[in-house]
Amino acid sequence: MSRVISLLLLLGLLLGWEMASQASRLSALVLPAPSVIGLTLWHGILSGYFWPHLVHTGTELFLGLTLGGLFGFFSGIAMGESEFLRRVLFPYVVTSQVVPKLALAPLFIVWFGFGMTSTVVITALICFFPLMENTVTSLQQVDLQKLELFRMLGATRLQTLLRLKIPAGLPGIMAGLRVAVVLALVGAVVGEFIGGSKGLGALIIASQGMMDTPLMFAVLLIITLLGLLVYQMAIAVERFFLSPHLKNREKE
Repeated sequence: MSRVISLLLLLGLLLGWEMASQASRLSALVLPAPSVIGLTLWHGILSGYFWPHLVHTGTELFLGLTLGGLFGFFSGIAMGESEFLRRVLFPYVVTSQVVPKLALAPLFIVWFGFGMTSTVVITALICFFPLMENTVTSLQQVDLQKLELFRMLGATRLQTLLRLKIPAGLPGIMAGLRVAVVLALVGAVVGEFIGGSKGLGALIIASQGMMDTPLMFAVLLIITLLGLLVYQMAIAVERFFLSPHLKNREKE
């Protein structure tokens, strides 16, 4: 029922937007009507105009999320297991995150050039921190009684990590992955704003230069749908990994 109400609300907002645009007779350059945006989107899809840009951004998103996610996860494990590493490295990690990535983009372009590489680096750097932070926090919040039981049974540090700490910390780690997925798309689009000649972010800049506001809205809609799709994929991955964990909790 809630989904039906949500859909009706969306249809009502679009209808109100359409009626307001028609009544005010605003130029499409200022605020295009939903019908104009939909027609631009439809023509772009049929002609294949959007597909190369969508594939390009999707590739950057996947590569940046994979590199940043893996590095964040394993860095989180290292700092979660070693208090020495956490004290030494964590201030530098926080410092790297408080610097706006948009300010670092020109520097990455100097180092890696225009194109996909610099955007992937920006994306990886943006989505690295949430997964690292959540992994460190999750590994430190393990039940002390279970941890003591593992020690009494003679479990090694690696066995304790793989069989207790990571499975117990999966909910927090997966929450970090969901945040990283959303930020990865932001990083990919922002990277294309600065150093991309191809991709959805670069297409937004091009539409601004052409003063084609309906095209800009159409690209924003594609980015939104891509973000929702990737987020739902992250939720599916989370359910896959957490299903055994939830079954074990139900048995307990």
